[in-house]
Amino acid sequence: MGKSRRTVPEELLLLALDPTTGTTAQPQTLDLGLAGAQLVELSLAGRIVPEGDRIAVVLARPTGDPTLDHALELLRRRGSPVRAAHWIGGPRLGLRQTYLAHLERCGMVTAVPGQMCGVLPTTRYQASDDGTNAAIKQRLDTAIRTGVPPDPRTAALAALAHSVGLGKHLYPGNEGRSSRSRLRDLIRYDPLGGMVAHAVMDVQNGLPAQQNRSSQGQGSGPAAGRSGSRTPGRGSGGGRVAPSRVGVR
Repeated sequence: MGKSRRTVPEELLLLALDPTTGTTAQPQTLDLGLAGAQLVELSLAGRIVPEGDRIAVVLARPTGDPTLDHALELLRRRGSPVRAAHWIGGPRLGLRQTYLAHLERCGMVTAVPGQMCGVLPTTRYQASDDGTNAAIKQRLDTAIRTGVPPDPRTAALAALAHSVGLGKHLYPGNEGRSSRSRLRDLIRYDPLGGMVAHAVMDVQNGLPAQQNRSSQGQGSGPAAGRSGSRTPGRGSGGGRVAPSRVGVR
C-alpha cells in the first residue's frame, strides 16, 4: 500500500483533531472508531472481507503500513472469522496514542510539548498542513450538501465519524443539526463501513458481551442483538463504555 492516499484511521484522527486546543474530540470513543477504521482500510486493501457480522482474512500479505499490518497479523492469528464488535471491543490499549505517534512520524502532525496548570507535562498535536484537514472535511461537506452518493472511503469515514460522536465537533450548534443528521444518513452508502460503525456503537452500548453470552447457547445471524436504530454511545447505557479496551480478544 503506497502512501499517496491517507488511510481511513489517519483521516478519522485528523478529523477529530481540534486545531485550537491540539487535542482530539471524543477521546473516550475515538479508540473504538480507530479500531473499526482499521477494518475498513484492510477491506479496501483486499486483505479482509465481511462474513455476516464477522471479519475473515483472505490475504495475509502486509500492506506496508505498520499499524495496519499489526492489526492484520492479530486477525490472522485468530484462525477463524472474528465478530467485528469483538475485535473493536477487545483488550488492546492506546490506539489513539499509537496513531498520533504514527501521524507524527509520517509528518502529518507536530507534537507540541506543554504543561497543564504550570506543572503537569502535556503534549498537544497540530496538523502540519491545514489544507489536508480541510480537504478531508470538504469531502464530507460535499456528500452532505449535494446528496450525491460518496465513494466507499468517504461513506465509511462519515459512518465512523458519526459512530464516535464527531458530528457535534464537525457541525456544531443548532445550525449544524441538519448536517449532523445527513452525516448519519451517509452510513447507508457503504455496507462494510455501516456494519463496522454499528459494531462501534454496539460496543459503546455494552452489547458485545451480551451477544457473546447468548451466542454460546444459540446461533446468531448478522442482525442478532441489533436494534433498528443507533446513536453514538456516550456512556448513557449504564456507563458501560470501555474507552481503553480496543482490539482483539
